[in-house]
Formats: sequence, structure tokens, C-alpha cells
Amino acid sequence: MALVTLQTIFQDAFPAYEQTHPLPTHVRRAARAIMQCRTAALGGHVQACPDGHVARIWYNSCRHRACPQCTYLQTERWLAFQQARLLACDHYHVIFTLPHELNPLWLANVPVMTTLLFQAVRDTLGPLLADPKYLGAQPGILAALHTWSQTLVLHPHLHCLVTGGGLTPDAHWKAVRNGFLLPARVIMAVFRGKMVAAIRQTLARGALVLPAPIRPQQVLNLLNRLGHPTKTKWNVRIMERYRHGAGVVTYLARYLRGGPLKNGRLVAYDGDCVTFTSRARQEEADAGPASLQQMTLPVADFLQRWLLHVPVPQTRVVRSYGLYHQAHTEALAHCRAALGQPPVEPPPALDWQTVCARRGEVHPERCPTCGQMLVCTGVIPRGGAPPSMLTGERAA
Repeated sequence: MALVTLQTIFQDAFPAYEQTHPLPTHVRRAARAIMQCRTAALGGHVQACPDGHVARIWYNSCRHRACPQCTYLQTERWLAFQQARLLACDHYHVIFTLPHELNPLWLANVPVMTTLLFQAVRDTLGPLLADPKYLGAQPGILAALHTWSQTLVLHPHLHCLVTGGGLTPDAHWKAVRNGFLLPARVIMAVFRGKMVAAIRQTLARGALVLPAPIRPQQVLNLLNRLGHPTKTKWNVRIMERYRHGAGVVTYLARYLRGGPLKNGRLVAYDGDCVTFTSRARQEEADAGPASLQQMTLPVADFLQRWLLHVPVPQTRVVRSYGLYHQAHTEALAHCRAALGQPPVEPPPALDWQTVCARRGEVHPERCPTCGQMLVCTGVIPRGGAPPSMLTGERAA
């Protein structure tokens, strides 16, 4: 059976899909990038062993952040940068989820709603933890936007990595008491109020696009209902405490690039339907352990769900606040000293040689026979044909 990848599905089904579905320009560009990634369409180069043992074709990668097959190195570099800055303290994983009743408004205003969600979360965690009733200190926060569920339906939520302590106004490090970050019901109430108020204000300024046939009064009625503490559940989860933040930041890195579904989750594609695995996330399940399941969708439905999550260009899907904000390097250094850590040092430059060594793999640009580095012997232009004597294909 041929290997199923997102690229093979798009190459086969997207040309017909885009003929019958109106799509934004950035979505079409993402689809075409995925279809052309590591193919002759993007050009490449030929590398060969200086002693003639082997010759290979390396096609260029698309480098689109939604592509699941060519963003590994960029993700590893981001992860190394963040891990170098983490404070040696407990961390908490907090998840803020928007009610699904706001999905139509989200789809019509993705950049605006994204900004409002990040701001509401920032204005919830920061002031609450600064309150002497709880922590009385400024924490470090790293927040990442996810817009999908495991079944690829629209599910906007923020994953936040929050330090289990912070810097007090008199410049002392203070850890959370008894391993307790904040009461979940308090966070939920404040987040609900901040988000509803922000949408109201944005609507009043005329800065929201209302999807047809929704009228302004209907949005106000919806906000009244969503703002009522007993009529709609706002899902905010504080996960278990972690002794360090490395695990959570690794989880965040996994979804920064590569889109909502990696190739490893694809099970089958027969030209009509796509089968993939899904696992119920804790923030999506009321109770019980997450179980691995398979879902089969018509290919048009699969494409529609996947394309919902192509980020709008220039959208920052990861943002940092408090001690982890770039503007607060002095405060971060002060906290590191208080926790017995050295100053932040930029991680060493990460290249494929280092990545391969960590994974116990032979560097792909070395000759498997003599170990010498391969040298470039020719350039393949975009859309050009490779030399006829070469059959191996690799990505640049």
C-alpha cells in the first residue's frame, strides 16, 4: 500500500475541490505549497560524493508553516530558544477555550478575534496573579493558539505555560503557595468577563464583520447569554503541576508549525475518503482516559476541515507575557539568579548535522560509503527535469 501523506491527498483531490469552493488567497497558497513541497516544481540541486560513491537529487522544501513535512528544523530551533529561557521552577499548563457559539464570529474575523483572545487571557492571568490575594507577583506566560480539535473541527483555544511563581513589586522571587496556582472558577469568571467585554467594545467600534444573516442585536443577545454565569460553560482547565516547563513547551512546539494534522495520523485514502486517527483531549472530554479512535471523512469534508486552520499571514500564534516577554529580560535575569540559574545564553546554532546526531541518525548529506560530505554538482531550476541518470530524490 502506498504511503498516505497530506501531500498525496492534496495533489489528488485539491485541484477539483478548489474549483467548487471559494477560498482566500492565503489558503490557496498554502495548499499549493504543500502540493509542491520537495518536488521538481520547486527546483533543487544535485549532490554527489567527491569520490563518486553516490549521487542524489535534493528538491527544495516549501517552508510553509502549515506544511507537515518540512518544518522540523525551524520547530527545533524555536524549542531550543524557549528551553534556554525557562525558569527552574514549577510550571502550570492552563487551557482557555472559547464557547463554540462564537465560531461564526471567529471565522468572519480571525485576526481580530485572535488578538482579542490573547488579550483576554493576558488580562486574566496577569492581574489575578499580581493580586496579593493569590500570588502577588508577576509571572512568566507563554501562550500558543490552537484552532482545531483532534477531529479537525473549529475549536479555538489557547494553551498557556505559566510559571509557578513570579517577581514581587519589591524584586523578590515568590513561589505559589501549596502548589496552588489559581481557583479555576475565578479564572473562568474573569476570562468570561474580559472576552465578552472585548467583543462588545469591538462591535461598538464597528470593527467586527458580522456573517450573514447575523445582525448586531443578535450578537448582543448572544453576548448577554454567554456572559451569564449559569447559561453557558466557559471551559478553562488548569492541568497538573509540572516540576519544570520543558514538557509543556515541547507540546506547544509540536503544533507551532506543520498544521493541525501530521502525516503519522493518516491511516488510509482511497480517492474518496480519508481515514485518520484522533484522540480525545482532556479539554474536550468530560471524563475518562483519552482513547485512540479512527475517523473517516469524505475527502472534500477532510479538506474543508483542514483548510479552516491555515493561519492568516502575519498572525502571531505564540505570544509571551510577563517575565517571558522579550522586553523583560532584566526581570527574567533577576529571577534566574534568585533560582540559582546562570544568565540566559543563546542556544548554539542548530543545523541538520546536530539534529541527526541527537536522533542517532547518519547525516543525510554525508556519503554512506566513505562518510565524506556530499558536494553540489548541479542546480535544478524550478520545474526543471533532473539528470536522467539519477533516480534518488531527497529534500533540500
